[in-house]
Amino acid sequence: MIKTALAAALAVGIACSASAQDTAPDGSRPFGIEPYVGIMGGYHSFDRRSEFGTVPRYGKPTGALIEGLVGANVPLGPVFVGVEGNAAKGFNDIDWEYGVRGRAGFRAGDSGLIYLSGGYQWVNAKSKRGFNDHSDWMWGGGVEVGPKDIGLGGITSSAGPRLRLSIETYDFDSIRPMAGVIFHF
Repeated sequence: MIKTALAAALAVGIACSASAQDTAPDGSRPFGIEPYVGIMGGYHSFDRRSEFGTVPRYGKPTGALIEGLVGANVPLGPVFVGVEGNAAKGFNDIDWEYGVRGRAGFRAGDSGLIYLSGGYQWVNAKSKRGFNDHSDWMWGGGVEVGPKDIGLGGITSSAGPRLRLSIETYDFDSIRPMAGVIFHF
C-alpha cells in the first residue's frame, strides 16, 4: 500500500507542477512541458512462465483492467520525452497494478505521437498461493492520435483529447494491450 501511495504521489506531483506553470501570451508553456491525464481499458494475460505461475483450476493469470494515468511530456523538436504514472483496477485474476514509466518517441502530424516506453510495474494477481504481489520491468510502445490527425481539425486544439493505443509486456512474460482517451492540457 505504501508503494501505491508513493507511485501515485510521484505521478500527481509531476502533473500538478507541470500544469501549475503560467502560459505565455501565445499559449505556449515555459520549457514546453505538456501535462496530461487519461483513462484506459484493456486486458493483461500472463504467461505460465511468469512468477505468478499457473493458478489452480484457472490456468494462467488473466484479467481485464481499467487504468488511470497522469504524466507530462517535454517536446524536443520532432521528438519528445516524458514520464507517467498509472494505477489500474483488475478483474478476474488481477486485483490491482500500478507503476511508473518513461516514454520517448516522435511527433506525427499536429497532435500524434509514436513512442516506446519502459518502467517498473507492481502487480497483485492470483498465484498458486492466493493473491501475491510481484514487481518487475514493463516494456512497451504505442501511438496517440488527435482530432486533427484524423481529419477533424477545428473541433479541439492540439491540447485536447487523443486516442491512445498501446501494448506492453511485464518482463516479457505477459501481453497487455490497452486503449483509451488521453486529455492534454
